[in-house]
Amino acid sequence: MNRKNERITGGREEGGAIGARAAERRADGDTTRDSGAARRRGPELEDALLDAAWDVLVEHGYHGFTYEAVAARAGTSRPVLYRRWPQRDDLLLATLTRFWQPIEVPDTGNLRDDAIGFLRNADADRAGMITLMSVRLGGYFHDTGTSLGELRDTLVPPGQATAFEMIVARAVGRGELPDVPRPSRVVNLPLDLLRHDMFMTMRAVPDESIVEIVDRVWLPLLGVPGAPPAS
Repeated sequence: MNRKNERITGGREEGGAIGARAAERRADGDTTRDSGAARRRGPELEDALLDAAWDVLVEHGYHGFTYEAVAARAGTSRPVLYRRWPQRDDLLLATLTRFWQPIEVPDTGNLRDDAIGFLRNADADRAGMITLMSVRLGGYFHDTGTSLGELRDTLVPPGQATAFEMIVARAVGRGELPDVPRPSRVVNLPLDLLRHDMFMTMRAVPDESIVEIVDRVWLPLLGVPGAPPAS
């Protein structure tokens, strides 16, 4: 009788342990298919979660950006998200950081070409993101009392030189510009003006406007003549 009970009890304990391990695997994002197990772990799982979070944010905005919606889109469970990002805003910042990729800073050997090239890259890479953040994150800015500028600063690594600080420093090193102090607002003005146009129109900035920002506004402020006007 005792041996029988031991076998029954042992079987229950073993079954319970197996069930617990299976539940833990499911919580970690494991999925199974008829053809066999298909497990997502580590970076692969995190990428899938953030991809799903991005899709939810684009489609439903901040107020629709919930753990339930992201978990459903990713085909996983809420505890998987909670363990990695305990607060919803943690998940939001991780999602934006993944898709807020650095903009390439050209190094053409010429101040004007570097500036225009960078603005073109920024126009191509950021127009959609700026529109998304302005429209879809209105609820976030309202709830947190923050601004787009503060969010942008959060996404940029601390202490990193801005693109135009790099461009100006290279020009100084080449002897195109004198090595004198310049206000940060003047150095970074081209990107500020580009962002302004993006916000005002909610679309990409025309190339002629990019060239005008550099030739008619920025270079004269630096004491460098821009390209002559087209005849």
